[in-house]
Amino acid sequence: MRIAVTGAFSYSGKYIAGRLLARGDEVITLTGHSQRPNPFGGHVRAFPLNFADSTELVAGLRGSDALINTYWVRFDKGENTQPAAVTNTSRLVAAAVEAGIRRIVHISITNPSAESKLPYFQGKAANEEIVEGSGISYAILRPTVLFGTEDILINNVAWLLRRFPFFTLPGDGSYRLQPVYVDDLAVLAADAVYASENCVWDAVGPDIFTFREMVELIGAKIGARRPLISTPPRLALAAAKLLSLFVRDEILTSEEIDGLMAGLLVSKKPPRCKTHLGDWLEENKSSVGMKYASELQRHFT
Repeated sequence: MRIAVTGAFSYSGKYIAGRLLARGDEVITLTGHSQRPNPFGGHVRAFPLNFADSTELVAGLRGSDALINTYWVRFDKGENTQPAAVTNTSRLVAAAVEAGIRRIVHISITNPSAESKLPYFQGKAANEEIVEGSGISYAILRPTVLFGTEDILINNVAWLLRRFPFFTLPGDGSYRLQPVYVDDLAVLAADAVYASENCVWDAVGPDIFTFREMVELIGAKIGARRPLISTPPRLALAAAKLLSLFVRDEILTSEEIDGLMAGLLVSKKPPRCKTHLGDWLEENKSSVGMKYASELQRHFT
């Protein structure tokens, strides 16, 4: 099959493209970062992910059998807003219909809801509705927090633990999350391309931690155990905003704190992915958190 992947030069898209290539598929990518190094050499051709030009989107997708969509906006910055991301997803799906795409695999989030007060989860629900209403065969995958070599959250928790004498928890840290290994998500996405039924799968790992337990695990694995200090969520956010000025990034948003504390990053379904965070940390303990991972540098520079 010929499969189009959005963002194959970025994070989850890179792992997904690698899995598809290993299966013998032809892979092309639609990317807004054509200047990035192509990790696949000449094996993945790049086309523009230009939402303002539907003709260009259709041209890039035409000839592909399936589309795997990883596109989303983590937080609002300039014209890159979550409502705009919903509009852009609608344009991408419409282009896929016109280009003759036969199946869409769409990456969403656990527990999306049109009634959510959080724009991130509300927007993800709107995107799912767009995919389901396209008339194209689809699979929707709902991951939680991704971990892997290029991840941001787990890496930056480790970075903070390596550099500061204590770690500030928003609230008491008792809220739960269920991280998933990015390559496990990639395997699931590759499998979903070849499934025939319309489906919605939670893409979650085998571990459910409280946030406090996860931070303690990271500290133990990298040899940087630190006192964990519970603070009011807004005070923790203010501290993150202050630190953000020094690293020139957006470390944490109020919406992310609210989503965490609401338990939206835990699935009620059995885990489809098998990699344990502790095992991955043990294998990567010498490198994780050694450098800060910047969201702004990755997506906006």
